[in-house]
Amino acid sequence: MAHSACATHHGTRHPDVPTTAPRPLPVLGRGLAALMAVAAGLSAAGNYFAQPLLDVIEADLHLGATAAGLIVTAAQGGYALGLILLVPLGDVMERRRLAVGLFGLTALFLLLTAAAPSGPLLIAGTALTALMSVGAQVVVPFAAALAAPAARGRIVGVVMSGVLLGGLVGRLASGALSELGGWRTAYWMNALLMAAMAVLLHRNLPRLPRAGAATPMPYGGLLRSTLSLLREEPLLRMRSAVAAFSMASYSVQLTALTFLLARPPFGWNAAAIGLFGLLGVIGVVGMNVAARLGDRGRVQLVSGVSAALLTLSWPLLLAGESSPLWLAVGVISLNVAQQAGLNSSQYVIYALRPEARNRINSGFMTLFFVGGAAGAALASVVWSRAGWTGICVLGGSLAAGSLVLWVWERVRVRTR
Repeated sequence: MAHSACATHHGTRHPDVPTTAPRPLPVLGRGLAALMAVAAGLSAAGNYFAQPLLDVIEADLHLGATAAGLIVTAAQGGYALGLILLVPLGDVMERRRLAVGLFGLTALFLLLTAAAPSGPLLIAGTALTALMSVGAQVVVPFAAALAAPAARGRIVGVVMSGVLLGGLVGRLASGALSELGGWRTAYWMNALLMAAMAVLLHRNLPRLPRAGAATPMPYGGLLRSTLSLLREEPLLRMRSAVAAFSMASYSVQLTALTFLLARPPFGWNAAAIGLFGLLGVIGVVGMNVAARLGDRGRVQLVSGVSAALLTLSWPLLLAGESSPLWLAVGVISLNVAQQAGLNSSQYVIYALRPEARNRINSGFMTLFFVGGAAGAALASVVWSRAGWTGICVLGGSLAAGSLVLWVWERVRVRTR
């Protein structure tokens, strides 16, 4: 059972682990890839439960609007800290143990959040849950390490698709479950699922040697080395910047779309807005197409086309201010471009230093997350002052920034 989802690659050593491994290592099969994608999705989902429930939680726990808003802030802050402080541990710890431990602790803190009798305890539980939920970002480089080189882009795309779907489903599921049994129901349910997933991962993930040196570096040195990697690897810096601008552009749309759809001429209710948001699922198609092209050596083509498509999506969104059809086309285009670009950047960075994939992922995803947070903050300000037109100018400018950075990267590579 321990390796039922994996096939064994006989006679060769896996290229991403030290040659001192006592036996050939398993190569990722479809079953285990699917399990890791579901695990990553469950881990991501919990961070989005509170967003559609803020009004209900505010009334139940007698919170003010500011305190209720801190729930979302706590989730964002906890996740950011987890990316910085916990994800790098995957390069010095046995990776199955780290992943299983993070999933188990996430389940525990979800239970504490579900049982929170007051606002401060709910906020604390939310922050701790988000801190541990970076297990999803440990699973992604784990999958990259297990994947055969010719299939690495596709495998990373499958697991990252789980993260994307987890965020979308998390928002919808929390609202639906709250109608059945109150806002706490979503947290209870996710805690049970995360505990079950910890058991499944323990039984099915292979044990891998530490990715780094035989003698682990001190924790402080590990964190400093994440910054050193950003200094030493120009491609990591550039791809992180491209992804940050791209995510900022995407986040602008994500933040302002609800405001647009809630006012005339649309005037949609929360349920209709939530269903419209499901168009984001189509982004999975972009990620998987990008992954397959990347495995065929076309990663730079994917990067350039996705950055250009991201930029061109904003005129479509501008036309969508009064047309649901153009708005839908723009949202689909933006999601496909964003996910394809993310996959192509991950393909590039995971090939840099296999022994440091978790630290590389930590630095990359931290800057990616900062880009998203900055985009959301800018969108809130611009919406109040310039409406949807201002939002489209902002989002298009950020998308154009990602395209310019990609072009600069290609020019620098060719002129060396």
